[in-house]
Amino acid sequence: MRFKSVIHLQSLDCLKDVALAAMRVFTGIFLMHGTWDNIISSERMGEFSGFMQTNGFALPGLMAGLSVYAQFICGGLMVLGLLTRWAGLIMVFNFIVAFVMVHLDDPFRAQFPALILIFVNFYLAAEGSGRFGLDRILFKSDF
Repeated sequence: MRFKSVIHLQSLDCLKDVALAAMRVFTGIFLMHGTWDNIISSERMGEFSGFMQTNGFALPGLMAGLSVYAQFICGGLMVLGLLTRWAGLIMVFNFIVAFVMVHLDDPFRAQFPALILIFVNFYLAAEGSGRFGLDRILFKSDF
């Protein structure tokens, strides 16, 4: 084994597709799990709408529903690896808005969850679904 391949851990290259799929599926499940209670409970959706109103969102009832359903649908698309680039891009926008409206003045540790969601989704938008997504199977692409 050559020194360069040891230093750069090139033996891990074989895990790239698995790592991408794991990140995509985990992120999608996280998004779906985090919004499911708002979808099944009008009371929880009302609480989220109130939270958005408190944080200065215009049309908080509409924006709450839009954010919740966008996260849930995009999360499902990510789990499947279907339209992954679009789902990632939509979530980048969603979490940039959340960051600016809610977390901008927070300390860095409190900002981190929103920021990591921006960057993970940015990566998924740039990279696509990878080898194990439906995009590759249906469209012969990482779309």
